[in-house]
Amino acid sequence: MANPEEQSEKHCWVCFATEKEDYGAEWVSPCRCRGCTKWIHQECLQRWLDEKQKGNGGTIVCCPQCGTEYQIVFPKIGPLVWFLQQVDGALSRISPFAAVGVLMGTVYWSAVTYGAVTVMQVVGHKKGLYVMERADPLFLLMGLPTIPVVLVLGKMIRWEDYLVRLWQRYSYAWNCPSGSRRSVPRVPDGTSSGDHISVSRTLCGALIFPSIASLVGKLLFHRVSSNLQRTVLGGIAFVLIKGVLKMYFKHQQYIVQVNRYILNFPDRRNCTEEENTENSGNE
Repeated sequence: MANPEEQSEKHCWVCFATEKEDYGAEWVSPCRCRGCTKWIHQECLQRWLDEKQKGNGGTIVCCPQCGTEYQIVFPKIGPLVWFLQQVDGALSRISPFAAVGVLMGTVYWSAVTYGAVTVMQVVGHKKGLYVMERADPLFLLMGLPTIPVVLVLGKMIRWEDYLVRLWQRYSYAWNCPSGSRRSVPRVPDGTSSGDHISVSRTLCGALIFPSIASLVGKLLFHRVSSNLQRTVLGGIAFVLIKGVLKMYFKHQQYIVQVNRYILNFPDRRNCTEEENTENSGNE
């Protein structure tokens, strides 16, 4: 005796059309589902697969009801199409590594260019060109990119923060009465604005430091004949002036932090009595 389930009319679970409504449609049963979800139009299943694969024909698609993997068979392709398919797959696999290589090359040559410009800015345009023309090319390719790296690493050394912390700690200990148990307040660290902002400030400050050093050297040490000595003195003066100002600013933040206090929570009964007293006085 035939199974009643097999004798039931076919229904497509995508478009909900029946076998009687579309005689010429091709039906398929691609999974272990039974009942109303057993049959589906071949064309409806193809459209559903396209939506799930999103243009990637190699993506595995399973039935949303029973989880059966659909067995998809592709027609045979010619040798030229196969070769082009292999080339396309190889390019897709290589492209991320190629992009990383191009990015690293761009950063490297940008560092080389920045190093060359910095050398000409520090020692002078003509003398800088003369030095780089006479230098070993391998030395230039290895030495010039290290200039921005050294500047960034030097910018990351916050010596003024360590000095101001020692100053604040010992100055508070001296001013604190003997036998007092009051704890040393937290010292503001200045990094609460976010790591991305700190990184950007460090990078920008390091890269414009040679220009600032050259400018400060011309303003304060214009009597020095050597451009290199003038730039070095200007850089030292700028670092010291900036460090002193930063220490002063940090210490003022520390004073504000020390002198803060927390108010008592106002009692509602006391507030009500004060309001009644004020109202009585006004009357």
